[in-house]
This record gives sequence, structure tokens and C-alpha cells, in this order.
Amino acid sequence: MSRKYKEKNEGVSDFGIDIIKILSEFQEVELENVEIKVKELEFLLQPFITRIPLPKVEAPLKVKPKEILMEEFHPPIMKYPGEIVEVKIGATKSEGGTRGRTVTIGGEKAPAFYLFEYPPPNPPVISIDVFDMKIPLAKAVKMHVEDVLEDPAAWAKKAVDKWGAEVINLHLVSIDPLLKDTKPSEAAKTVEEVLQAVDVPLAVGGCGDPEKDLKVFEKVAEVAEGENILFNSVTLNMDIKRTAEAIKKHNHCVIAFTAMNMDDARELNRKLYEFLPKNKIVIDTTTAALGYGLEYAFTVMERTRLAALMGDTELQHPISSGTTNAWAAREAWISMDPKWGPKELRGPIWETVSALTLLLAGVDYFMMMHPAAVKTVKEVIKKLTVKEEAEKIYNWIVNLKR
Repeated sequence: MSRKYKEKNEGVSDFGIDIIKILSEFQEVELENVEIKVKELEFLLQPFITRIPLPKVEAPLKVKPKEILMEEFHPPIMKYPGEIVEVKIGATKSEGGTRGRTVTIGGEKAPAFYLFEYPPPNPPVISIDVFDMKIPLAKAVKMHVEDVLEDPAAWAKKAVDKWGAEVINLHLVSIDPLLKDTKPSEAAKTVEEVLQAVDVPLAVGGCGDPEKDLKVFEKVAEVAEGENILFNSVTLNMDIKRTAEAIKKHNHCVIAFTAMNMDDARELNRKLYEFLPKNKIVIDTTTAALGYGLEYAFTVMERTRLAALMGDTELQHPISSGTTNAWAAREAWISMDPKWGPKELRGPIWETVSALTLLLAGVDYFMMMHPAAVKTVKEVIKKLTVKEEAEKIYNWIVNLKR
């Protein structure tokens, strides 16, 4: 026994020391007829735990539903503080023009196709592009207009009679100083010829040169006085005062064209308000088609429309879209790997997708080109705006076969 152990257990009898030693070695000892005299005895009792078996719970049987629970749905109705002004294009004889019919765009009091809140009073309108000179076109488009490429009046008549154009969008590209530099008087004569060929409203576009466009617009506005032509377009870099005064003097309307910037649209409209009433202004915040910025075009147009409905008075105008820009994407018309499909179909689909996307953003006036794309978009507009057609879509879930 070590000295240290003896010192630690000083005062304990030798018998006690033996017991402690045994306990330390075997953890267990049984004593009989023994009297133990110790100063302090400590017992450690291990807890005794008994595992109680739990009653077995049976999972409920899964019952397969036999029918759809019927519950009436009430869409949330919201009232907006703002609304879009209506703009009429064209004028009949009783209104001072010569058109057989007019079209009115705008007037919305809710986001696009929120028919459960406030159905749009005027469905979106599709115009078809016509050019005053022969220009390079994708084969898929050219095959439809090859016989009228150098005759804008015949082109316009074909667009109305065969493809149901609601407005003719005449582009006076020949006035470009870098092309034919056509004189304003000659351009105005072309406008007169188109007016005589068709009885639908007319929109007239320039070449993009602010000075030349202004000279031509002034002449065309004078020659076509009272026809309520939609001039396409006035921009921030033009002489806005002269342009607006010519449009007002001869009773026409105009597209206020800006980049994809709502502040630019507000600025241009503020300047136009000094000369024109609001119901003579359509806005265009630029169309970037599928493949090179369609999502940006959609976002700006949708934000413009929502801001107008929420009370921004400087943006409460119908929106125009140059959807023909879809053909600027080379994937719409060049020969590609067969997995892209034939270009004769790819192009119209490209234009259609661009138009339908912007239709949902709130566009009121489309400028388009391919007959198949025009027909498709018109059908979709009809299904979304004609009450009987729209109800078929709304009730699709209850019409499912069980």
C-alpha cells in the first residue's frame, strides 16, 4: 500500500481499507454478518430505466378524390386613378375627311386584358407597312408583295383587300437625302394616291432625318388636310413646335417616338402639350423585337402603361409598336441549321411572337408586315377581347373533362 494512499485514508481501520481496496478493484462485494464502522459511507445507485412500449397507431387509409371541389372564384378588383386617352385615326366625309371608316385606340382603365376589372373599349389595331419605293425585304415577305413593290397604292390596296389591314402605314423612305431625296411635293402626291386607293385610315412615316421629315410632314399635312393622318413620328431632335403646329392646323395626329426611356416620353409629351390636345398623341417607346431586347421593350411599355393607370398624366396615351422590327433579327430570315425550321415559317413566327409579347404589355397600335403574322395576331386579339371568345378561356378549368 502506497504512502500516499495511507495518508489519504488516515483514521480508517485496516479492515475498512481492505473493503475500499476490494471495491475499487471489483466494483461489487457482498458482505454477511459484518459490522462496519466507518466515518462516512457513500453509495452510488445507477438509475433504473424501463422502456415502455408505445401503442401501435395505424395510419389512416388514403382516399382518392372522386370529384373536384367546387368553389366560386372572385378575382380581386382594383380601381386605378388614371386612364388612357382615346385617339381617333382617320376621318370620314362627315368629319372632314374621305375615309370609309375610322379606328379609335386607347381608352383603357385597367392593365392589358384585365377584362374582369374593366374591358378595353377599343381592341388593339393592326396596320400593315407599305413603302414608297422598292426596298430589300426578306424572301418570306417579298414573295407576298413582289408584284406591288414599286406601286405603294397597289400595295396598300392589296394589304386592305387581301390581308385585312385596318390602317395603312405608309413609309416615305424615298425622301431620305441618302436615297432618292424625293421632294416634299412628290411625297405628298404619293400620299394622295394611297388615300385614293383605300378607304381605311392612313399613317405616314418619314425617313428618320429630322429636317427632311419636317419639310415632308408639313407638305403632307397640308395636302391631306382633314384626313386625320397619324404622322409617324415626332422626336425630341425635331423642331417640335413646327411639327406640332402643322399637325394641329390641318387636323391630324402624331406618334411621339422616343428611346426606351419613360422620362424622354414624358419630356416629349410635355412639349407637345403646348400645341396639341392629348387625344392627338400616341406614344412609342421603341420596339426591340425577339432576339435583341424584346424583354426591355416589354418592360418599358408595361411600366409606362401601369404608371399611366396609377395617375401619371404625361403617359396616359395609347402605345404604338413598330413590330416589323422583328425582321431586323437575322435569325428571322437567314438560312440556318435545320433544327431552326424553314425560314419561310421562322420569320412570320418571329414577328408573331414579338407582337403577342407586346400585346400583353398594353400596345394599342401595331405596325406589321407579314400576312400570316397579321392574321395570327388578329385572331388572338379577337379571342382576348370578344366577350364570348374570352369566356371560353376563362372557363377552361371548369370545362375540363373529369
